[in-house]
Formats: sequence, structure tokens, C-alpha cells
Amino acid sequence: MAKKASADSRPKNTGEESYDYREIDDLIHGRVRLALMAFLSGAGSAEFTDLRKRIAVTDGNLSIHIRKLEDAGYIDVEKRFKDRRPQTLCRLTEKGRTAWIHYIARMETLLNPRAAE
Repeated sequence: MAKKASADSRPKNTGEESYDYREIDDLIHGRVRLALMAFLSGAGSAEFTDLRKRIAVTDGNLSIHIRKLEDAGYIDVEKRFKDRRPQTLCRLTEKGRTAWIHYIARMETLLNPRAAE
């Protein structure tokens, strides 16, 4: 799981926006995992082959990133059979949805155009 900065190392709240890069969830921030989280947040759930096609990665690459998100508790992976064929279904967990919402909020803060004023 991504390391979070401790409360002691974070800047004091001075009323200004914090641009502390350590507050970005590195687990989500990776390109493939970011695409996975974004797709699953909208789709609710998706089958492995659909994810592979949409994200345009190899089976092995996708498997590695799914495992990292699963190990962190961000996604749930269900393996089952459909018409005698193996099927892997992925969906965001509540923890994953919360992490995704916090990640998006953090990115919105960092990308705030008013910050340059």
C-alpha cells in the first residue's frame, strides 16, 4: 500500500492549498492501475478480457496490476466459470472506492487553476 506522510511531516494548515506530493496514493497513480480504477469506478465491475481490451495491456501486465490492487484491498477479484470457460470478474471494494474518491480530490487540488493566481 502507498505510504502516507505522517501528520508530523505534513505542513501546517495555513489556509493555503497543500501541494505535498506525498499525499498522492502511489498505488493508484501508476498508469495501468489508474486506468483500472477509473474504468471500474464507472463500470462497477468488469471481466478480465474486457479490462485488457479497454486498457490495452497484456494479460501478464494486467494480472500484476490487478494483484497489487487486490492485495491493497482496493478491488475484489471473483473467479468463476461461465459456459465452462473460466472468467475473472473485478470490482472496486468500498475501501477502493474511498481511495479513488480521495485520489480524485487530491488531483483536483493539485490541478486547481486558481493556485497560480
